[in-house]
Amino acid sequence: MLRAGYEEAKILWRREPMEKVLATPDLDPDTRRKLETVLAAREFALGLGFDVDGSFGSLSYSDEGTNVIVVTAAERTALEPYTWWFPIVGRVPYKGYFDVALAKAEAASLEARGYDTFVRTAPAFSTLGWFADPLLRHQLRQDEEFLVDLVLHELYHATYYVKGQSAFNESLATFAGHRGAIAFFRAHPERAHPPGGGDLLAQAEARWDDALRFGAFVEKLAASLRAVYAAAADPGAAVAGRDAIFTGAKADYPRLPFVAGGFPGFVREPLNNAVLLHYLLYGTDLEIFEAIYRAQGEDLAKALTFIHDASETAPREPFEAVRRALRAATPPASAAPSAAPPP
Repeated sequence: MLRAGYEEAKILWRREPMEKVLATPDLDPDTRRKLETVLAAREFALGLGFDVDGSFGSLSYSDEGTNVIVVTAAERTALEPYTWWFPIVGRVPYKGYFDVALAKAEAASLEARGYDTFVRTAPAFSTLGWFADPLLRHQLRQDEEFLVDLVLHELYHATYYVKGQSAFNESLATFAGHRGAIAFFRAHPERAHPPGGGDLLAQAEARWDDALRFGAFVEKLAASLRAVYAAAADPGAAVAGRDAIFTGAKADYPRLPFVAGGFPGFVREPLNNAVLLHYLLYGTDLEIFEAIYRAQGEDLAKALTFIHDASETAPREPFEAVRRALRAATPPASAAPSAAPPP
């Protein structure tokens, strides 16, 4: 915790207002355009009701050129995450490091105790509004569609956060980031076509389509695993059953009709419970959030308000609370008004 606080303090100390950076006469055009897009995304987030304050209004850097290395872990014969407790946020199924060696040492310790592990880098993190989070210089390597998604995702964390419900928080922020990026480029067509070519609105729509498709895929995979674990007579049978399911999932993945490249890491990395829980962390019930968005007239602000209100009725089970609210708000097909008879 002390090391993380020290590294975060360095990043915050190095912040430089974007307006000051933009005033640099010899700033290269690509960087200028990306910074202007980030500032425009901040203004757009304000219009959605997000808590923005000073976040993403400054630029900083980290010594290693990456934000944070994240360790996740899980039981080997149950789809249950290992959790860590932190002040303010409560229990979360991941732990962040600014040092690769420390992250790998934590993973090795967990593996020695019988857990599956997954070590990855994260493109961004949020202090949940406690500090004005900056954009990091290495993030400018990404295209503008990614940057808008990232800014809206992280600003949403500062806007709404259910303590101890990491999968709900991350999956809802995934929805807010993707749908927000689509809405942003619809509202700013001049930013959807960068000088180098491309259609960032089409790209944002395609990436959201891929996220929905992949979310449904990993949720189905998780359901199969849970059934195997529940039926297994002993740990050996559970491991054998899960290995067969993982092998089948690797074979099924290439047949998914992705339109924006999908999630190639799924087939590159060894698959275990910790890896799958990582994907579920960001991809649970995305189709439910999308259904609410459509039911609210494709108005993102209204959809997010609906989800907020629903989740607050049962903060210990927010996914189920949102599903119940959607069912209650959706009339049965038999109750739908019939078409008027022809004249």
